Amino acid sequence: MDKLKLEILTPNGEIFNGEAISVVLPGEEGEFGVLAHHASLTTLLEAGIIDIEKEDKSVESILINWGVVHVDEEKVIVLVEGAVAIRGDSESSVANALEEARQLINDIADSNPAIATVSAKIESAARRLL
Repeated sequence: MDKLKLEILTPNGEIFNGEAISVVLPGEEGEFGVLAHHASLTTLLEAGIIDIEKEDKSVESILINWGVVHVDEEKVIVLVEGAVAIRGDSESSVANALEEARQLINDIADSNPAIATVSAKIESAARRLL
């Protein structure tokens, strides 16, 4: 199966850099998926969850507050203001990631009506990890 290169960058550094089978992004007009060889586009992203399907079929979720994405046939580059990876190999690391995600949501709660959906997706991602 074809793969695409994915980079997710914040002002504080890189949060993800690797290959993926697909990525689902929270666009300003709704979620959209990207596969390898996707047509080029650049668009704004709203607060939400980026779901990354890896080669082993696992899904990694990253909460973002807002940003922009550039897609071309080989690569997806996501620039975001704030992001938290919902990942971990222990219950405490997942709990820490969830706390960081809740703080990011609280920081944007007044400006985005879709926060309830994002919160539900965070909880769902956390259950997959535990």
